[in-house]
Amino acid sequence: MALDPRDPGPAYLAFWRERHVCTLTTPRPDGTPHVVPVGVTYDPTAGIARVITNKHSRKVAHIQAAGPSGAPVAVCQMAGKRWATLEGRAVIRTEKELIEDAERRYAARYERTPSPNPDRVLIEITLTRALGRA
Repeated sequence: MALDPRDPGPAYLAFWRERHVCTLTTPRPDGTPHVVPVGVTYDPTAGIARVITNKHSRKVAHIQAAGPSGAPVAVCQMAGKRWATLEGRAVIRTEKELIEDAERRYAARYERTPSPNPDRVLIEITLTRALGRA
């Protein structure tokens, strides 16, 4: 079921506030999907999903390989029959204040502060679509 990523409804938003491991799907250079587990935070007001990660990861390399306009990606979570997917265009952000904001959001959702990592970057996804049954 397609939803507005900026106004998906209260049940969908509540589901994204619960603590769930998610997946991030990025395109490899050959076009095949690369799917990995990640923590995701969702900001419907800004229309953005955020993933903090190491700058040396394959997911970062895939997004950077897509060029300055970013890569089409999807993040997804599920629990039983409930599921939610957010789609959009991802770019890599290295600004300290954006990474710190993403770390705070991660800590609030996952109830743990991420370990210090000088190689941390932010995958910022500008959302274009929301799907799911929450």
